Amino acid sequence: MKRSTRDKIIDILLLAMAILPFVAAMVLKILTKPAAEGITVTGAQIFFTIPMPLMDLTITESQVNSLAVIISLLGLCLYFTRGLTVVPGSKRQIIAEFIVEKATSFVTGNMGERFANFAPFVAAIMGLSAFSSLSSLLGLYPPTSDINIVAGWAILVFILITYYKLKGGLWNYLKGFGDPIPFFAPFNVISEVATPISMAFRHYGNVLSGVVISTLIAAALQGLSNMLLGWLPGFLGDIPFLQVGLPAVLSLYFDLFSGCLQAFIFAMLTMLYISNGFPEEAYEQRQKAKREKALHHA
Repeated sequence: MKRSTRDKIIDILLLAMAILPFVAAMVLKILTKPAAEGITVTGAQIFFTIPMPLMDLTITESQVNSLAVIISLLGLCLYFTRGLTVVPGSKRQIIAEFIVEKATSFVTGNMGERFANFAPFVAAIMGLSAFSSLSSLLGLYPPTSDINIVAGWAILVFILITYYKLKGGLWNYLKGFGDPIPFFAPFNVISEVATPISMAFRHYGNVLSGVVISTLIAAALQGLSNMLLGWLPGFLGDIPFLQVGLPAVLSLYFDLFSGCLQAFIFAMLTMLYISNGFPEEAYEQRQKAKREKALHHA
């Protein structure tokens, strides 16, 4: 079916919505990045601070880049899901249905049919994590290398884990801390609190280590190139020839493969913690008791 001019304009605007946030983040970094010499491995740049009653709110590079990722993902989702029909009539609808089918089968295969509705949430976590890590390929500071960003995701997941554990009842949840014997209750409490901490530091540490290693190797190759090839005449002696190739290969691993791998691991841990923590037997007993009580009153 032939698309109207209006449809084409909307598609262009949605694609621009997916691209322009990254362009704006790159321009902002170029305009605000302070001059530096040698190796610089620092945290997210602070753009400005908003005074608050209890604690000042700092707006950092990681927050801005994270917002750019969210807006970009929203634009892509709107683009791929716009104009859906019962029978797929476009390539983008086929791609969208493929993503939905794979996400649903991924979730149901790891969590069971009961949690099939978790597919959008898990897909959002993977997309947000992967795009955040891959933003480093554009020269941006990846939000996943900021512990504050990843800790926010882990706290959200921890709230969901606790919510589904409470599906079996508050007493059943509290009693679980005493398994297998009451003596282990303090250790079980520590283990419970350590869940979001371990999820956050695992993701943050792997991404940040990749950034640091890539920066150090690139700087070392530049110094080695100047030492070995600095005798070349003219501007040739200033060109870091040894930096050509190897940093790009490392980037493929640390930025591309490792970033996507960490997104997959974070999503897998989310699914496993929620599904394994769900007390299905206790939940079914509570539902049965509620149904019997409702029938009794009826």
